[in-house]
Amino acid sequence: MISLDFELMWGIRDTLAAGGGYRDNLYGAREAVPRILDLFTEYDVAATWATVGFLFAESREELEHCSPSMKPRYANPALDPYAELLGENERDDPLHFAPSLVKEIATRPRQEVGSHSFSHYYCLEPGQGLAEFEADVVSAVRLAAARGLFLRSFVFPRNQVRQDYLGALASHGFTSYRGAEANLLNRPRPGTSGSTPLRAVRLADTFINLTGSGAVPWTDLVCGGELVDVRGSRFLRPWTANMVFESMRWNRVANSMVAAARRGDLYHLWWHPHNFGVNLAENLAALRRHLELFRKLSGEYGFRSLSMSDAAEVARLRCATANDHPKGLHTVHHAGQASS
Repeated sequence: MISLDFELMWGIRDTLAAGGGYRDNLYGAREAVPRILDLFTEYDVAATWATVGFLFAESREELEHCSPSMKPRYANPALDPYAELLGENERDDPLHFAPSLVKEIATRPRQEVGSHSFSHYYCLEPGQGLAEFEADVVSAVRLAAARGLFLRSFVFPRNQVRQDYLGALASHGFTSYRGAEANLLNRPRPGTSGSTPLRAVRLADTFINLTGSGAVPWTDLVCGGELVDVRGSRFLRPWTANMVFESMRWNRVANSMVAAARRGDLYHLWWHPHNFGVNLAENLAALRRHLELFRKLSGEYGFRSLSMSDAAEVARLRCATANDHPKGLHTVHHAGQASS
């Protein structure tokens, strides 16, 4: 399972200077999106593109018209996306608007357009609450519906997952969300990435196994609530020029994929298109290696490719079947399901 947090400037506006070196990543993301889609089409891979709602807008006027009247009042004013200076449209301001790319994603086979909230909303920051979050969700759903898209999967910006906000998502048609990886390093917290020591340990986990494979057993996809948590397994960090580290980085993910396939578990990779924005050729080549491995595991173990909403549907079918035939769950299969 693959999900991408598609956000462009909205994801980094309060942490990285757009006028600095990261501008190359953001412009490069616009080239990366169709190239990643080409690979997914070639390998028949499904993916969920959790997209910031602002990117759907055709113009600043439409964005302002679709914005909720109830907005978060973050204690840190730097977090307020509504204070951002915008151009008129995608042609004028391609880092804040991307309706053409949203359309491209939606027209490709097996690609799901999901939500990364309307405004890259921060659920664990002071100065906002459930009412403001629900207003944000309503705006995201309405603007997507105006494009003929019905949002089913949600990814919390900066993985600031809040269980008490899930009801608002379910009320507006969502069936799945991406929960945080099941380890202490990645538990939801305010801010960006935690303390410097924590970030260092998390980076080390990219290259050496500190937290396990991250594979998600189907039995962990609890179906009792209104939304299914298809939690993340691993953030796919970008290619590195250091050959030793690159080999370790690739093997860390590859070994976990193999473990998941052998056990019939889910393996949920995620990243941002802007992570591929520089060194695009090298990042695409590394992704191709993972997709080649997926193809091999598909033949050997029946490993399948799912979007987030696909996984939620399969989990609900498994739960229903388990309730009807509790001793026969191991015989249940689905067109989009790994054997188990």
